Amino acid sequence: MTAAPSDFDPHIDPVAAARWAAMPAVGVPWLHEEVGRRMAERLDYIKLPTKDWVNGSWRHGGIPKHSAMRTSFWQKLTQAKSKPSVDLSQDMIWSNMQLHMEAAPKRMIEAWHAALKTDGFVLFSCLGPDTLLELRAAYERRAWSAPLHTMIDMHDWGDRLVQHGFAEPVMDMERLVLTFATPERALQELRELGRNLNPSRGIGLQAKCSKAWRASLLEALDECRNADGQIALTFELIYGHAIKPKPRVKLSPHSAISLQTMREMLHKPSLI
Repeated sequence: MTAAPSDFDPHIDPVAAARWAAMPAVGVPWLHEEVGRRMAERLDYIKLPTKDWVNGSWRHGGIPKHSAMRTSFWQKLTQAKSKPSVDLSQDMIWSNMQLHMEAAPKRMIEAWHAALKTDGFVLFSCLGPDTLLELRAAYERRAWSAPLHTMIDMHDWGDRLVQHGFAEPVMDMERLVLTFATPERALQELRELGRNLNPSRGIGLQAKCSKAWRASLLEALDECRNADGQIALTFELIYGHAIKPKPRVKLSPHSAISLQTMREMLHKPSLI
């Protein structure tokens, strides 16, 4: 299910989201590392200069150590230091696999915009609404509430970036299927990737019958096997980037602007 245009914030329990964000991370999940690597490949197509940047990613963010991109540009990224105060100082915001775990993504997008210099850009990734299709079906067969909270469609992300001051958003999506030999291994991976932040996730019942719940959950995961006998789970991966343009000048019938402002308005670099 995608979010309606008038209902941008996902249906997420903010207390549970804050609790998850505060939990210590034990390493970076493989999926986050892989998505980070694919994000880095996209930097080759962005022509804007990047000197100062901030890693605003959730739980380390999976910035890869090696990349096939241009060495000089990658060295600038890996050697850069995040600044304590980022307002209006950054050329790039990097946010890997974080946005879908935010109870108030509108505030995060506003923070990105505030942190960037004019002509700076944000590069982000997150999960989309087709994530865990197989497990969703298993839950529906049991009349359980959804196994994860609402995920926002990539087109809605692009629209909201524009509504909050960004320009030239470029969005794309791909689906990645991860396979596991056992339901126990699949459950371990899912717990490393995140939590179900849906307010109707039925926490009370699960807490009272934890052993029975775990057994039922493993049984549901076991139903997600493909033709090769592997448990297969789909993840929809959304990638996006957008530029912070120069501010627009509101004109009245008799407005006057300076020559310097006019020059800045006419100078508009492109992302690609």
